[in-house]
Amino acid sequence: MFYGYNGRILRVDLSSKAVTVEEPDELFYRRYLGGAGFVSYFLVKEVVPRVDPLGPENKLIFAVGPLTGIPVSGSSRSCIGAKSPLSNGYGKSEAGGFWPAEFKHAGYDAIVIEGKAQSPVYLWIKDGEVNIRDASHLWGMLTKETEETIRGELGDKGIRLASIGPGGENMVRFACIMSGLKSAAGRGGMGAVMGSKNLKAIAVRGTKPPQVAQPERFKEFRKWVLEDEPRWRSLHEFGNGPAPQMVGGIPSGNVPIHNFRDGEFPEMSQITADAIKDTIRIGMEGCFGCVVRCKKLVKVDEPYTVDPAYGGPEYETLAALGSNCGVSDLKALAKANEICNANSLDTISAGVTISFAMECFENGLLTKKDTDGIELKFGNAEAMLKVLELIVKREGIGALLAEGSKRAAAKIGKGAERFAIQVKGVEAAMHDPRAKAGIGLGYAVNPHGADHGVNLHDTMVAFEPFLNSMKPLGILETLPVDDLSPSKVSIFKHQMLLNRLLADTLSICHFLPFGPDRYAEMMRAVTGWNTGVVELLKASERVLTLARVFNMREGFTAADDNLPERFFHPHATGPASKKEPFDRQKFEKAKGNFYNSMGWDRKTGIPTQEKLEELDISWAGV
Repeated sequence: MFYGYNGRILRVDLSSKAVTVEEPDELFYRRYLGGAGFVSYFLVKEVVPRVDPLGPENKLIFAVGPLTGIPVSGSSRSCIGAKSPLSNGYGKSEAGGFWPAEFKHAGYDAIVIEGKAQSPVYLWIKDGEVNIRDASHLWGMLTKETEETIRGELGDKGIRLASIGPGGENMVRFACIMSGLKSAAGRGGMGAVMGSKNLKAIAVRGTKPPQVAQPERFKEFRKWVLEDEPRWRSLHEFGNGPAPQMVGGIPSGNVPIHNFRDGEFPEMSQITADAIKDTIRIGMEGCFGCVVRCKKLVKVDEPYTVDPAYGGPEYETLAALGSNCGVSDLKALAKANEICNANSLDTISAGVTISFAMECFENGLLTKKDTDGIELKFGNAEAMLKVLELIVKREGIGALLAEGSKRAAAKIGKGAERFAIQVKGVEAAMHDPRAKAGIGLGYAVNPHGADHGVNLHDTMVAFEPFLNSMKPLGILETLPVDDLSPSKVSIFKHQMLLNRLLADTLSICHFLPFGPDRYAEMMRAVTGWNTGVVELLKASERVLTLARVFNMREGFTAADDNLPERFFHPHATGPASKKEPFDRQKFEKAKGNFYNSMGWDRKTGIPTQEKLEELDISWAGV
């Protein structure tokens, strides 16, 4: 055993009910670190190319990192990965809450789940002991009912769950996995993979946190976070979702409106975090060991009943199901958030897929006959809620939309593809490349689709107040949000690798004011390794390159690193309509520059053999 890890990876074959434990050596841990590193390694090493993402041959990996479960803010994160049923490529997503820390304390660093159970089951893991238990009585339950029932039958209210609701059971392609009731591993359909394996939940209880090399050092880190309160105070005050006083710092045209078509939504102030605080919010909660407490609790009694146990809508939810669908009814958005968390649906893909359907409806590509009479128009909150319920059940129009916007567009035909705002089949997050050029590059080259997490938000380098956090990366001067010069590409690469992907590999929250230097200090303190920023950068390059290899083996090419045509045209309305659209030539040049900087072929994006050897992953060639 070595510091910071349990040194144990659990493997569960649901087909044979075999449970085994592997104990990799320290070199494995140092090379792949944890979280996204473990996910990338196991997917490339063990998932055979071209398998059905919803078949038993796919593997579902839950992984935590060296910082998971240590009592310091932001440390309770997990990465969940599989071949994505949305993209047919690399899939990963992160979640917080209490499950990751509890799982780490239960004695493992990752679970690799294989095969498919003959009937519904759940895993029960307590201090290293593993049981596969019948879940037939849980199938069909919402996530809260599932949590309450399992805790009751195991006699422990402190049990933490990663679970799916009916959306995952019915293999909605953008189903998520809920960590508790408020945190979602949302992107890429990991909940559908879990449902395809007849796995309802993973219940964990642990009392044995791993040892750390310098425990006293973490007291200093905790103190540092507390003293840096101005950096995170707004998250505690409002949660995630800009308050009106913060909207001025967001470029015009960034917030998606009417399926990313329009540039103005006068009702936006009605669905901000500030509006939530003033109307339906009843409190704030947080994850294990975190002082920030950024998770909203909302309560609504009429015209909908909304259970505070499911938290409240964050920015991505408010925009995806709100402004992007033209909905300004805050209570309806709180209800939509509850539906998604209770049934395990990704709010981003759900909202963008519904907004896609709304634009199809308004253009006559879908009719009331297709929607069973639902007036599926922008701004119709009742229609949005009804369609969410139909998606969960795969009934009526919901059966089509449960496939995601790319597959739905292909089935509708008649040019519907132009309304599907997705990359590699994964719906775009709530940031518009016409307002943030760097994030557009990130959407295109991310192996798991249009993701906003492992990405550059251009506002971080466009305004002086944000720039201080970027200076350790050598970024000393501001660059405009629409810049795509080689300098911006370099900034994007280093932000992607040294902040975002590294955080997902160490399994720590993006919202905390850490950075590369602090990550290196924390790694030295937890593991005792003589490590630094250069080694951590190499580890992140290894993780991203493995993900790239996975997609190349699945048949992806540089042509798949593209953006929806809509982003190359101006907004239809609002001040943003007068701005220049995203420039395709600049985009293609920036893409080539990124490939080149990563050691991938400038034209094809295929990692070179020399780069694979440099990263010690020559075994992973395309």
